[in-house]
Amino acid sequence: MKVDSHQHFWEYDPKRQDWISEDMKRIRRNFLPGDLFPLLQDAKIDGCIAVQAEESLRETDFLIDLAQQHEWILGVVGWADLGSDGLEEVLENYSENEHLVGFREVLQSKDPRYMLREEFIRGIHKLGEKGYCYDLLTFPQHLEATLELVKKCPDQRFVIDHLSKPAIKSGAWKEWKKRISPLAERELVWCKLSGMVTEADWQKWTYEDLFPFLEISMELFGPERLMFGSDWPVCLVAGEYEQVFRVIEDFSSQLSTSEQDLIWGQTALEFYQIS
Repeated sequence: MKVDSHQHFWEYDPKRQDWISEDMKRIRRNFLPGDLFPLLQDAKIDGCIAVQAEESLRETDFLIDLAQQHEWILGVVGWADLGSDGLEEVLENYSENEHLVGFREVLQSKDPRYMLREEFIRGIHKLGEKGYCYDLLTFPQHLEATLELVKKCPDQRFVIDHLSKPAIKSGAWKEWKKRISPLAERELVWCKLSGMVTEADWQKWTYEDLFPFLEISMELFGPERLMFGSDWPVCLVAGEYEQVFRVIEDFSSQLSTSEQDLIWGQTALEFYQIS
């Protein structure tokens, strides 16, 4: 089974999606399952993981509702306030929902030490107790704190979204590799091959710009902890779905069939524990 491990849906609202700037105006509209499904079919992808793009329980419920309507939405990564005293009750309310597989917060917009607060770490432990994984949306400057978080939660499954957004446009891979390498040494940390084109030059990126970061990711994580993700529709500011798909297709063509199967779906299904 081929899986897109990272995409988003939204009904556009300029207040709720205030992060969509003027230079991203192409994605200032609704993006719903009917928009994505033909793209998945063209790429011969069987299903996807819908990931939160808004920090609200309304968002979590919205994505779960879509997953209930479309069987090819294989799982939902929602949002919850991990530092809230009411987290346990929130998780209990979702406990019977088979579509909710994990949670995420927009950590990239926060101080790196935010994730090391006692209440946040306590929240991560509660997720683990309920069997949920956690998506890490960070920049490279967050990776030192991320490693501390991972060490404090040794039994928790984490995945790094978008390779932690390295500076692909400038080609600065050495410092990023230095920072992400210790995380790759942790057995329960995975990584998504996603969100790369939006960290490159939107107008003139090439496969050669992305290749070093793909090679390093393969070296550090191996195919058993790497998964394809489109980051659609955010990717549209820099490239079409097919272009993003082709990047990983071209890169993975050098691998064995079993290694390709891991990147294209098996890793994501294992990480999100989808049968």
